[in-house]
Amino acid sequence: MTKRYYCAVEVAVDVIGGKWKPVILAHLKEGVHRYGELRRRMPGVSEKMLTQQLRELASDGLVRRESLGGKVPHVEYRLTEDGEALGPALSALFAWGERRAAAAGIVFEQAPAG
Repeated sequence: MTKRYYCAVEVAVDVIGGKWKPVILAHLKEGVHRYGELRRRMPGVSEKMLTQQLRELASDGLVRRESLGGKVPHVEYRLTEDGEALGPALSALFAWGERRAAAAGIVFEQAPAG
């Protein structure tokens, strides 16, 4: 059975909703990141959750996972063209969050150096 939607926002939230997906996308909007870099920038997410969210974003066509060989093999994540198209929405969400935090007196913590 095909999922039914009644509003375009439902489609967007179905793909990028949740606590961590928008944060992952915001970090990848800044450029390519290795898994460990994302993990350090998001100290509140478990490894299992980060892996799951990255897989879902890749499955939905927003993130590309690339395994690179070499002396030290590693994996890099980057936005796809479809993911990059979310840039303006992510920027607006970021700006709104900054204004909301300032009004509420919220101070952002720095992620631990890794």
